[in-house]
Amino acid sequence: MISKIKIFRLFSHLGSSTTPYIHKGNNPLLNKLHYLSLNRFCTITRSPTTAESPELPEWLKFSQNNNPTGSDSDDDFVIPELAHWMENQKHDHGSKVEGHTLKETIDSDIDKISKLLKFRHASVDDFVHALGGCGVCVSESLVEQVLKRFSNDWIPAFGYFKWAKCQTGYRHSANSYDSMVDVLGKLKKFDLMWELVEEMHDLGGYVTLATMTKVMRRLARASRWEDAIEAFRGMERFGVRKDTLAMNTLMDALVKENSVERANDVFLEFKDSIPLNSRTFNILIHGWCKARKMNNALKSMEEMKQHGFCPDAISYTSIVEAHCNEKDFRKVDSVLNEMEENGCPPNVVTYTIVMHALGKGKEISKALEVYERMKQRGYVPDAAFYSSLIYILSKAGRLKDARDVFDDMTKQGAVPDVLTYNTMISAACKHSQEEDALKLLVKMDENSCKPDLNTYSPLLKMCCRNKRMKVLSALLNHMFKNDVSLEVGTYTLLVHGLCKSEKLEWACLFFEEMVSKGLVPNDSTHKLLLKELEKKSMVEAKERVEKLMSQARQQG
Repeated sequence: MISKIKIFRLFSHLGSSTTPYIHKGNNPLLNKLHYLSLNRFCTITRSPTTAESPELPEWLKFSQNNNPTGSDSDDDFVIPELAHWMENQKHDHGSKVEGHTLKETIDSDIDKISKLLKFRHASVDDFVHALGGCGVCVSESLVEQVLKRFSNDWIPAFGYFKWAKCQTGYRHSANSYDSMVDVLGKLKKFDLMWELVEEMHDLGGYVTLATMTKVMRRLARASRWEDAIEAFRGMERFGVRKDTLAMNTLMDALVKENSVERANDVFLEFKDSIPLNSRTFNILIHGWCKARKMNNALKSMEEMKQHGFCPDAISYTSIVEAHCNEKDFRKVDSVLNEMEENGCPPNVVTYTIVMHALGKGKEISKALEVYERMKQRGYVPDAAFYSSLIYILSKAGRLKDARDVFDDMTKQGAVPDVLTYNTMISAACKHSQEEDALKLLVKMDENSCKPDLNTYSPLLKMCCRNKRMKVLSALLNHMFKNDVSLEVGTYTLLVHGLCKSEKLEWACLFFEEMVSKGLVPNDSTHKLLLKELEKKSMVEAKERVEKLMSQARQQG
């Protein structure tokens, strides 16, 4: 539990001055950051305009072989996927890029493969040819890492997969096939995806429910709901049983992609031939609540009882969450009382949802009271609860309190997870606390907590906003090394941010990189980039962007 002293401080609204949690020091970058008000409940978020620091802090060295800092103040940068492009513009094919040095020492198989796959080739077969004679020994772990690193770039990923399959003494595992199926589905290459599934079937025993789960989820994600349902109907042809788990998986995929009506159709079609369980009904309850169709949710709960299943904490929590989304806390209290009366008390997840909703509604005191209520019930907060508490405190401008909760977690037996770090990083970025945000990223490395896209998004946005090009370069390299692949959302963030910062050349390069991966830019991104190029009379660049957008639409 959070210590009593901490809780007292959280409830306290005394305006006593305290030392801001960003400390003063001699670091030139830190001294240029926005300093917090001495009032620890300060909500100031704006940062004074500062020049780009000529050097990254000494501690910001993500690896010994990858330090993108340089000796001058040029703020141009290069991302890993574009490293080959920049190198090809240099006669010496070296690593010096516009005034600062990119050190890319290849010291492992994944680095060797990645360097080859960074070069753009027109086809999968071209990548297969390019990998010939690379001298890398293929292993299942290497295949998994490559497919993860290039999970949003299907042509090099599939090229590597096909090349690895032909190597002497190696055979792809079922897991590797599943990963490749997922990559193809993610990029909506469904014909190739199905060809690979057929190949797995021919190998015998390779197609499992895990395979079909990826297929169904990717089809549903692409709004091809009927195709997802057909995949379920025909899965027995591949030797996969249509059982309760499989049906629930399909229904869950449909609900997650906002098609609870089709999930209900699946339920009606198969309820007499496939055994049901409580999860079947909970999926529907959650789906109806998500769609704000409370009468249907309550009907599903009644039907759940008719089939001999008692509504559990998961069932009620979906109802609680729906009322929270409507900010109807009177009904929230009513459902919580009903849970108690029915011998199904709220759990940590329930309390977390209620606290989070109250916090978002600026009911900070009531949100903190939820913790007290939970503590009285004997529940121990988990990482998700702490993440929510940190979020609402940060949103209220109580950054010192948020940091105290973060620091207190480990002492209370809760280990910060990626969501916790993401919440802290997002808050730091929002308040222009650049060095603190980056130090949290370094701390994730130290604690073996793997970052994800949500870790990097606020950092990248902050760098674009503040024109921190060298820090942006370091972050993009860090993403690549952590096998976090850029997708449409991240490219959109970068193009928009760079346009606002008048870094149009780099915005164009990101736009082109996005299209080269088979991704289709949003219309808003396309229009913004054209508008900014027109303002600067960059006619050739504007024409190039138009051609790229036409190409993207054709291939999409």
